Amino acid sequence: MQTEIKQVSGDFSVSAQITEADVHELASLGVKSLICNRPDGEAADQPNVSEIESAAAQAGMALAYLPVVSGNFSGADIADFLAALQRLPTPTHAYCRTGTRSITLWSLAQLRQGKQPQELLATAGKLGYDLSSALGTAATATAHKRPAGADHYDILIVGAGAAGISVASSLLGRVRDLNIAIIDPAEVHYYQPGWTLVGAGIFKQCDTVKTTASLIPDGVHWIKAAVGGFDPEHNRVTLEDSRPVYYERLIVAPGIKLNWHGVEGLVETLGHNGVTSNYRYDLAPYTWKLVQNLRSGRAVFTQPPMPIKCAGAPQKALYLSADHWQRSGVLGNIDIAFFNAGEVLFGVKEYVPALNEYIKRYGANINFGHRLVKIDGDNRRAWFEKNTDNGEKTLVETEFDMIHVCPPQCAPDFVRESALADEAGWVDVDQNTLRHKTFANIWGLGDAMNAPNAKTAAAARMQAPIVANNVLEDMSLVTGVAHYNGYGSC
Repeated sequence: MQTEIKQVSGDFSVSAQITEADVHELASLGVKSLICNRPDGEAADQPNVSEIESAAAQAGMALAYLPVVSGNFSGADIADFLAALQRLPTPTHAYCRTGTRSITLWSLAQLRQGKQPQELLATAGKLGYDLSSALGTAATATAHKRPAGADHYDILIVGAGAAGISVASSLLGRVRDLNIAIIDPAEVHYYQPGWTLVGAGIFKQCDTVKTTASLIPDGVHWIKAAVGGFDPEHNRVTLEDSRPVYYERLIVAPGIKLNWHGVEGLVETLGHNGVTSNYRYDLAPYTWKLVQNLRSGRAVFTQPPMPIKCAGAPQKALYLSADHWQRSGVLGNIDIAFFNAGEVLFGVKEYVPALNEYIKRYGANINFGHRLVKIDGDNRRAWFEKNTDNGEKTLVETEFDMIHVCPPQCAPDFVRESALADEAGWVDVDQNTLRHKTFANIWGLGDAMNAPNAKTAAAARMQAPIVANNVLEDMSLVTGVAHYNGYGSC
């Protein structure tokens, strides 16, 4: 095509005025949407936007008409441009007379999402656009936001769990010379999927723990502290001791919060009176002790409302325990009950028939729509809130000799109370790119973000290279935006 296309990012490009013929060439290059920033009638030989829109429609492309006068960018113009970028299918191509208005609007929109002015100036400069006048004031203001000598990293990762450490390794596996830090207060790192097998006498407890220091990749700075809050407007994370840590790009992977206090009486009786959970390192051996010692009586297993990490773990505890009782010849003496807050045995319907066969084999009784709300360990009683057919709720009481509890779960408090969270409290990301929907220099992965996949280590393993690639693509160190396919496994 005659008009030169200038690639600004992986999914956005700009150019001078395009023609109808250019539209079809752009479509052949994979462009899905157009943004016109040039008012009709600026020049006698200028195609009207209606002509471009007609050609775009024939090519199956969307078009947004957002005309602006050169050198006059209002807050509404920037907001409209940002909304169009978020709404339109990508890749997107914007144009005006020379491309300057389009790349300026894009840069100002990125500035609102947390990008650094200096970085935007450099990106535009490489393409032949001088935006120092438009972005100069913002660049000066940003320079004053970070105190001299403050901790500052090119990439800051919150969380040294499976997700955080995996994405750090994936980043360094692609580009060695990166200034990266991980924030996490934990001295030790747990292989949590192994706790289910500790509770079945298969793994040893000590096999599921390593020091955090031994797992953080060489070249990554470890900030051994807890996060107090996020300030994405100023590219800053505040630690619990009020220390600020600044970043160019932030990856949020702090995991999920186990809300033990979400069940009345649970905290007071955990580890005693037959009350256990494989969701805690110190309690998994107690699960195995209870399973070995139970020769008759009632064994209860619970599952809270979704989302939870490892949605199969509550059932795994049941199946492994029942298998031991069967092999020990006592299964017929034990009344097994599974209380599930949900309405189906498992969220992936293809697996349900096979799981039902195990339920039948072990003679377990399934109770759907039952949410554990209270435990009295001393008297070995548990209460469940049950959904009735008319929409009301009622309490159901049951006794137990042992009860395996999966606690209710939610995002960490410092995530739920931040500007990064959606209405449910999870880090609000695009489920394909895992980039934050509001702040362009923030990504999320692992259990704390809101993509609709299962919250498992297997999912984090698949997400880590996606985030690593997309962060590096944003830094112009690799080409091409990667998409997460939703994979998870439990």
